[in-house]
Amino acid sequence: MTSREQHDRMANAIRFLSMDAVEKANSGHPGLPMGCADIATVLFTRFLKFDAKAPHWADRDRFILSAGHGSMLLYSLLYLTGYEDMTLDQIKNFRQLGSKTAGHPEYGHAAGIETTTGPLGQGLANSVGFALGERIMNAAFGKDLVDHYTYVLAGDGCLMEGVSQEAIALAGHLKLNKLIVLWDNNNISIDGPVSLADNTDQVARFQASGWNATHIDGFDPEAIAYAIEAARHSDKPTMIACKTTIGFGAPTKAGTNKAHGSPLGAEEIAGARKFFGWDSPPFEVPADILDAWRAAGQAGAKVRAEWEGRLAKADTTLKGEFERRISGKLPSNFDSVIADYKKKLSADKPKVATRKSSEMALEVINGAVPETIGGSADLTGSNNTKTSQTKNITPDDYGQRYVHYGIREHGMAAAINGLTLHGGLIAYGGTFLCFSDYARPSMRLASLMGIRSIFVMTHDSIGLGEDGPTHQPVEHVAALRAIPNHNVFRPADAVETAECWQLALESEKTPSTLALTRQNLPTVRTEHSEKNLSASGAYELAAANGEAAVTIFATGSEVEIALGARDLLQQHGHPTRVVSVPCFELFDQQSDDYRRKTIGNAKVKVAIEAGIRQGWDHIIGSDGIFVGMTGFGASGTIEQLYPHFGITAEAAAKAAEARLHGK
Repeated sequence: MTSREQHDRMANAIRFLSMDAVEKANSGHPGLPMGCADIATVLFTRFLKFDAKAPHWADRDRFILSAGHGSMLLYSLLYLTGYEDMTLDQIKNFRQLGSKTAGHPEYGHAAGIETTTGPLGQGLANSVGFALGERIMNAAFGKDLVDHYTYVLAGDGCLMEGVSQEAIALAGHLKLNKLIVLWDNNNISIDGPVSLADNTDQVARFQASGWNATHIDGFDPEAIAYAIEAARHSDKPTMIACKTTIGFGAPTKAGTNKAHGSPLGAEEIAGARKFFGWDSPPFEVPADILDAWRAAGQAGAKVRAEWEGRLAKADTTLKGEFERRISGKLPSNFDSVIADYKKKLSADKPKVATRKSSEMALEVINGAVPETIGGSADLTGSNNTKTSQTKNITPDDYGQRYVHYGIREHGMAAAINGLTLHGGLIAYGGTFLCFSDYARPSMRLASLMGIRSIFVMTHDSIGLGEDGPTHQPVEHVAALRAIPNHNVFRPADAVETAECWQLALESEKTPSTLALTRQNLPTVRTEHSEKNLSASGAYELAAANGEAAVTIFATGSEVEIALGARDLLQQHGHPTRVVSVPCFELFDQQSDDYRRKTIGNAKVKVAIEAGIRQGWDHIIGSDGIFVGMTGFGASGTIEQLYPHFGITAEAAAKAAEARLHGK
């Protein structure tokens, strides 16, 4: 066991690497690493199951730095424990362009960063997905292959953000007892003392949400170890309130907001060196202390080797399925399953809402892809996200495939990201499209991280009718299309819906949103195509009778209107083609030649979408005709609303004819 003197020196290595890196960068947050170094040292040397040489080992414990501003704590730990890509040069280049040591931890920049944190509360909310993912995989593959903990270091800000309540309430309800949150209870935020804005009893709050929660001294290694050990033997998730001092050891800035968001300065660092008796120059760690840290980084190698032995001896089918799921690859028969289903749809020509088409597609997908985990934010019957294969996950049965997230859209989206990041699972969850506003911060982070999270957003336009303008999304599709690396699908019928689901599942590096209708739509893809036409983002659905005078572009429910307008225009002698545009983002990725050919040379270009114009000009041009919304919706039946707002085949045809006649 580590002596107190050695523990202190190991913790101080974190403190001084962090202080020196922030000072060199002249930017950063030294306070958290200085205050939490003892917590991190106890966790990484006594409890955390990991192997620095095998950072992606499937059964490692997860450590999530939810208080992402304290990123130098994590970077210091990764360097000290021997992660190969976290070199001393990376520490010295903290916050510099091109370094792995970004201002806040960025998933994918370096091994050992389990999720992107920075927006406070996100890591804590992701952790619920990580911990639930562990329980689901454990139920599927057994304790021999899946048996690990999720540890979170959270700050005052994480607990103040509203998403934290959504997250902890869900975790408490699901009794995710392998989730352990260490709270850096230092009572300081950027503006000053937390008491300026908050006096919540956080321990009582966690207890009220179904957690164990307790106060400890965050500088006492034995108290920290005792609390973690107790948490590991509990039947509930645990929050440990670790009383710390921000910037601990800084002569005048410790315990103040001056240690939070800026370098300490040479004088203050010199005082801290004196306080801790740390004689080493900047970025130097005494050899015996570095050796002790490297030994901690290698301690998990034996446990990992034992795990690999169990995997090697596992039933061949189980082993193969585990390895396939962890790799993120879909079952080998997936494409043929979708192709057969599409052929059936083109023959049957169902007239159903695309939310129903989505449920029909999921019935096929969930039968073929056992790792899908569905859910809804209390709108299961409206989102149609539940199928015969997805029964409810409960604290007594993690072996099922459906999560009732409750009215917690942001918490759901963050948990979906955590499930996805955990590995071995493909998570999707539903709500109304207008409530993507509540989920958007996590949807943005899914895009930033480049992960396969899937968001099912139904009731996608004024077509939802009587619920009125609060529930009728008009700007939401455009707003989601504005997120880089985010595929927004708005399918026109059951065939396109199946294709869009196929693309979402195949998209390992880009999250997807499916925007789906409440109202019934006819099947417009009546001829079967083996090829996934939606994969091009846009394609010609109906050709013109002759050289096109008009091209109409549309998405989702408005493709039916576009086809109606085409009929009217062609009856009047104006050859018209219709292009379905299920995904702007995929269309933008096509070759210039394909894009030019698909957009075409028709004199008049029209776009029809029951949302705002934003984003359409790069297809129809700034002089193109847009038939859609210019403001908010209204309460009324769908039969009233489309004519009221001028989104009809007649209105589109009339506008195109007026332009053809030079009016």
